Amino acid sequence: MENFQKVEKIGDGTYGVVYKARNKLTGEVVALKKIRLDTETEGISLLKELNHPNIVKLLDVIHTENKLDLKFLDASALTGISYLFQLLQGLAFCHSHRVLHRDLKPQNLLINTEGSIKLADFGLARAFGVPVRTYTHEVVTLWYRAPEILLGCKYYSTAVDIWRLGCIFAETVTRRLVWPGVMPDCKPSVPKWAQQDFSKVVPPLDEDGRSLLSQMLHYDPNKRISAKVALAHPFFQDVTKPVPHLRL
Repeated sequence: MENFQKVEKIGDGTYGVVYKARNKLTGEVVALKKIRLDTETEGISLLKELNHPNIVKLLDVIHTENKLDLKFLDASALTGISYLFQLLQGLAFCHSHRVLHRDLKPQNLLINTEGSIKLADFGLARAFGVPVRTYTHEVVTLWYRAPEILLGCKYYSTAVDIWRLGCIFAETVTRRLVWPGVMPDCKPSVPKWAQQDFSKVVPPLDEDGRSLLSQMLHYDPNKRISAKVALAHPFFQDVTKPVPHLRL
């Protein structure tokens, strides 16, 4: 740890604290994450195996201080079709390697100066496969939870990540939370809501954008679009090279 100088605190959550730091020897800017290793051992193991341009790189694990040394990229505003495309690429890579992120949210997305965006914070990431594994439904960040998790489902898969990314997609378009939560107590019965016109919910999006978003936010997880299929959606027909120097 003596080789790193903390610059500022950039995140503080249930499972750890993240600092922006600089390597005194190389000048490289990194993220230092302080955690209890007994809570994130699986996430660490998975992150070591995931090598992709749109997934944050784990540089080292310092056991003596219980900190993770992650590759850090300064964040900027999450805008543009190319960012969503890159996130879907990273997610498709995770899912193809049977890894669920489970905690996608704007705070866990890192952007560098070249416009490359990366998935970060795999503290709640889990491997999935056969037989079906039972997961806790108490994953963090209520605003982005898929409906099946809110209803207590413990058998879920990649669709929960797609729902979260759909929420982020809608939030970047409207500049507001899609479901911020307003009721402190659960109602005795769930009311029936009529489906809203998506053109009124996300007016900035064109028809292709609304089509993609509606498939990402499908109530039935079995009918929710996959990351791989989403990458071929007409919404991305003009995305050939999202940003300079980005390898797709």
